[in-house]
Amino acid sequence: MPLIDQFTLCGQVALITGASKGIGKGIALAYAEAGAKVVCVARTLGDVEAVANEIRQAGGEAIAVSCDVNDAGQREAAVAAAINAFGKLTHLVNNAGGGGPNHPLKLSWQEFDNSMHFNVTSAYHFIQLCAPHMTEAGQGNVINITSGAARYIQRNFSRYAAAKAALTHLSCMLAQDFAPTIRINAIAPGPIKTDALNGVMSDEIRLIMEGNTPMKCLGDVQDIAAAALYLATPASKWVTGKIIEVDGGAEASVFPT
Repeated sequence: MPLIDQFTLCGQVALITGASKGIGKGIALAYAEAGAKVVCVARTLGDVEAVANEIRQAGGEAIAVSCDVNDAGQREAAVAAAINAFGKLTHLVNNAGGGGPNHPLKLSWQEFDNSMHFNVTSAYHFIQLCAPHMTEAGQGNVINITSGAARYIQRNFSRYAAAKAALTHLSCMLAQDFAPTIRINAIAPGPIKTDALNGVMSDEIRLIMEGNTPMKCLGDVQDIAAAALYLATPASKWVTGKIIEVDGGAEASVFPT
C-alpha cells in the first residue's frame, strides 16, 4: 500500500467531544476529510450542528449531539446516538475539558474536584462506553487531548495542570489495558490560536508567549488536527500509549506568570 493511502479513515466512525469550536472542530473536519463518519458532540446543539452541516456540505457524513460531558447519562446517550446513526463506533477523541488559573487558597476543594471530573472522569467513562463497540468492530482508537501544562512547573495553575497530568498518565495506563485491539494516545498542545485563548490574550501577552516559544509563533488548530489524524489512521498502527507534544518546541511554560 502506498504510504499516502495509510492516512485514511474511510469506513470508520468517530465520536469527538467539544467539537463545536477550536481544536475539537478542527479534528472533526480533518477526520471527515479523511473519510470518517463523524459524531460531533458539544453542549450547545446549534453550535455543533453548524459543524456537522459543514461536514455534510463538503460531502461527508455527520450528526450533531448535544451533550454535557459532565453528565453520565448524557455521555451514555451520545454513544447510543453514534451507534443508532452509523451502526458502529471505532474512534473516540476526548477533547472537551479545560480550566484556567487558580489561587491554591481561594479555589475550593469542590471546584478542584469538579475540574478533575470534567477533564479526567468524563474521558475515562467515554472510553468505558466506547471500548465494547470498538472491540465488536475489531479495532479502536482513542485520542485524549491533554496539555503541555501537565508538565510545566508554574504558579497558579495547580488545578488545570493536575487534571491534565492525570489525563496524560491515564492515557498511558489504559493503552496497556486495551492493546492490541484498541490504541490509546494523547496529544499535548502548547498555546493554540483559538477563540478561548484569544479572549484572554492581549497583544502584550501574545508577544511574550511567542518570544518564549522556540518556533517564535503560536500554534494553529490544524497543527493539532494533523497530529490527531496521524494517530487515528493506519499510518500510526504501531503507536500506542504515547503523548505527542505539539507545542512549538517549548520546554517550559510560555505563559507569563
